[in-house]
Amino acid sequence: MTDRLRVLVLGYIVRGPFGGMAWHHLQYVMGLRDLGHDVFFLEDSDDYWSCFDPSTGELGTDPGYGLRFAASTFDRVGLGERWAYHDAHAGRWCGPAAADALELCRTADVLLNVSGVNPLRPWLLEIPVRALIDTDPVFSQVRHLTDPAARATAARHTAFLTFGANIGSPGCTIPDDGFAWRPTRQPVVLEAWPVTPGPADGPFTTVMQWDSYPKREYQGRQFGMKSASFGPYFDLPRQTGRPFSLAVGSPTAPRDRLRDAGWQVLDPLDAAADPWAYQAFIRRSRAEFTVAKHGYAVTLSGWFSERTAAYLASGRPAVVQDTGFGDWMPMGDGVLAFEDLGGAIASIASIEADYDRHCRAARELAAEFFDARRVLAQLLEAAGAAPAKPTRAEVVSA
Repeated sequence: MTDRLRVLVLGYIVRGPFGGMAWHHLQYVMGLRDLGHDVFFLEDSDDYWSCFDPSTGELGTDPGYGLRFAASTFDRVGLGERWAYHDAHAGRWCGPAAADALELCRTADVLLNVSGVNPLRPWLLEIPVRALIDTDPVFSQVRHLTDPAARATAARHTAFLTFGANIGSPGCTIPDDGFAWRPTRQPVVLEAWPVTPGPADGPFTTVMQWDSYPKREYQGRQFGMKSASFGPYFDLPRQTGRPFSLAVGSPTAPRDRLRDAGWQVLDPLDAAADPWAYQAFIRRSRAEFTVAKHGYAVTLSGWFSERTAAYLASGRPAVVQDTGFGDWMPMGDGVLAFEDLGGAIASIASIEADYDRHCRAARELAAEFFDARRVLAQLLEAAGAAPAKPTRAEVVSA
């Protein structure tokens, strides 16, 4: 009898070799390792052109850049042998655990499909607990209600967890897609995010996509991207007299207009070139300022960004658009929520008035609400994976 589970984390690192994206998935693997579980990271190419190569700016089927990025990243966090990549285009497994990948699937107790960005191939469907972790609430539910193929893929899971922490609560208007969603949040391995003093002259920063994909519509309601939220805040640098830096992606971003309004506009491929460049970018920041996707805010979803959690863990306060997360996390110290331009200006002034207090409170919030040990133990329990019997790996080897 053991409390050790074999857990497979499905994620998006080879295909999306960026610093923030890597941390988002890495911390599930690192946190489960630290809890004592037998954890591996698996990724699937899917069947479309999905491999992004930052050196060329192109999407294709060649995972070469991403495989090198993954190897370097996993080595640096002590997980160098614990990942594999299924290249469906070439019909092969890659990575250090490639030879054992199918056996790992056969003996796994738990599958965590983070962000639902991997298909469930036949070798995954016999894993007893298959948890879908929805990190894009509202949009995921609308997709399940309007796209039969997406709904069928979701239905292959046995447990449903979402960053939409207010789902099912009064006031939250995320459409009901019929799945039994339970709240979860980003795990943060606190030891990997050392606190450093915030720079006195540092900018308020964030990394964001202006338009991640087209807006969605359901039953007459529209749910937009960050581009639909940003409008009132263009003049914030002039209004506050503080420096602001925006590492912004997507071709539709109005970079010239942002520069004219006083924003320093950066390339996110530089700011988040790898996990350590991303951490350095946060450390150079005085605090975060960010809007949320319009859909997260108008539904009062309770969503909170994994990126903002990293700022907090680094001892950096955050001024963030309100999505209803105050229903489960206190606001006012370390995290300040705004609903309009006046609220944003007041929140920035509050941080400047007592910066050190807000920095301490930021780290305390990260420890209380995002500590990977607590978040992942709760996630496993919510998914029905609390170990109360021998693991499949033990049964197979007995």
